[in-house]
Amino acid sequence: MSFSRVNPDDLAPPTGFSHAVTTTGSRLVFLAGQTALDATGRIVGDDLPAQFEQALTNLLAALHAAGGSPDRLARVTVHTTDVAEYRAHAPRLGRIWRQLAGRDYPAMALVGVVRLWDEEALVELDGIAVLPG
Repeated sequence: MSFSRVNPDDLAPPTGFSHAVTTTGSRLVFLAGQTALDATGRIVGDDLPAQFEQALTNLLAALHAAGGSPDRLARVTVHTTDVAEYRAHAPRLGRIWRQLAGRDYPAMALVGVVRLWDEEALVELDGIAVLPG
């Protein structure tokens, strides 16, 4: 199985994401959107970074349960109710990512939304991972 991150020189240098990820000989894992729900189903965290940390923890728990690890993430989409707030906290969010998922970034997108399923949720992450076949 091969798994490569592609960042062409003719595109702006990526910060906190990869422009593309390629893979061969593998099994796909589609990860449902995860918010900052705790094990009892309540949103935890009073600010976006705290909720991002819980949502990423939940996403990685689902990935681990499917037999994967953070380095196998090929794609993550971040949905937030406040893009400006997300950008303001980008350095802290990057530190949280590196602490929980390491330094290998998947292809990523950030999408601003009016609201999420749980009204208290500020952020939701979903993803696709590629595991050995």
